[in-house]
Amino acid sequence: MWKSVLTAISRAPLLQTTDHLNQQLRTTFILRRKTPPQLHKQGKRPKTLRSRHYIYELVKDTNCEKKPNIDVILTSYVEGLGNAGEKVSVRPSFAYNKLLLPGLAVYASPENIDKFKNLADDSEKVRYSSKTAFYTVQTMSQILLSVVMNKENPWTLKPWHIRVSFRKCGYIVPEDAITMPEKPISGPDMELEGKEFAVTVTINNQEKVNVRCRLHHWSTNVTERIPHIHNFWEMQSEPVIPEQASLLEEMPKKRSLNKKAQASV
Repeated sequence: MWKSVLTAISRAPLLQTTDHLNQQLRTTFILRRKTPPQLHKQGKRPKTLRSRHYIYELVKDTNCEKKPNIDVILTSYVEGLGNAGEKVSVRPSFAYNKLLLPGLAVYASPENIDKFKNLADDSEKVRYSSKTAFYTVQTMSQILLSVVMNKENPWTLKPWHIRVSFRKCGYIVPEDAITMPEKPISGPDMELEGKEFAVTVTINNQEKVNVRCRLHHWSTNVTERIPHIHNFWEMQSEPVIPEQASLLEEMPKKRSLNKKAQASV
């Protein structure tokens, strides 16, 4: 009697649990038999498979396969990617977390391509000459360019002097993109040692950035050389041209390594 009662209770709908979360698992493995089975004659029964025929080699695991890039359309300028209205191809995780969720891009569907085709021609949007132009402007505005000049021979600063100084720092800047101050700077003059001035660099004939420069004298005679100053960029400096004092004050200054370490802690 108790057995029939327990059986009836166990079949009651109130005591049975239903799995409402039925999700498909994308677990696809492509295998290959290590030992291919022998062919059988037409009209005959297939030969019995041996244990060696059930040994497989893994050809592809779709779970570990690299997902392809997806195409998105930018709705605003994104540093390092492009301007609004441009179609870019990025990794899926980056697209979901950094572009689609913040609303900086949409999927490149045919409907969105037709909807945002005129976004690139919108003159009210901030547009840059290239996808790295904004990053280049930010980087060059924060550097302190050392301009090393001869201590013995007379000279006057020209754009090619600034071009060489940029090349020492790893920047390739053409001379026609460098705008010197209106007032010429000539030397050698030890009163100008360690003083600063600003030059303007034009990027792709569109963006303009002011670069802070500091003048140093150097001699071929070892005994005449100025002693090296450790972390010279941390020292306060006066402008070479008084008219540029307000401009140099507004420009960002190079941060020291100690300040960077303290900020990261």
